[in-house]
Amino acid sequence: MARLRELYASVVVGKMMEKFHYKNICQVPRMEKIVVSCCTRDCVSNSKVVGNVMEALAVITGQKPVEARAKKSVAAFKVRAGMALGAFATLRGKKMYEFFDRLVTISLPRVRDFRGVPLRGLDNRGNFSLGLREQIVFPEIEYDKIDKIRGLAISIVTTARTKEEGRELLGLLGMPFAVKR
Repeated sequence: MARLRELYASVVVGKMMEKFHYKNICQVPRMEKIVVSCCTRDCVSNSKVVGNVMEALAVITGQKPVEARAKKSVAAFKVRAGMALGAFATLRGKKMYEFFDRLVTISLPRVRDFRGVPLRGLDNRGNFSLGLREQIVFPEIEYDKIDKIRGLAISIVTTARTKEEGRELLGLLGMPFAVKR
């Protein structure tokens, strides 16, 4: 079993029930899924870039990503409906917990001048979104094999109903939130 899944079952559930006075274990918020996506403008001019993006996401997430395609044509951006613009991978279950563990313990501390993730990434429903400027913060990516440094968008979807529940859940799981000064 994943280390964070055990931590959730043994520690987080008890602390959350104590703090928010839940009557049932099923009311305790949990992580539902993590969506890792990368869309780039380079895909418009060179369709081979999508393959590189998908390969990088496959290495980072451990599963095959899906192409992200344009829904509408936009003449100003030279985008046609159905054109591949990037890729995304949705992680659930064991892979989700393992990815979150690697993100929090290995990748985020490798970000230059890292002082914690800002709380403004939390929405009012307890979900968290994070943007990374470089995919090379993940140790799985070999710097020599990438064609260009690209950013990633990471969305953590929880079953929390409020911002406070989401912050507490992610904080107990190890998310390094920035301290306001």
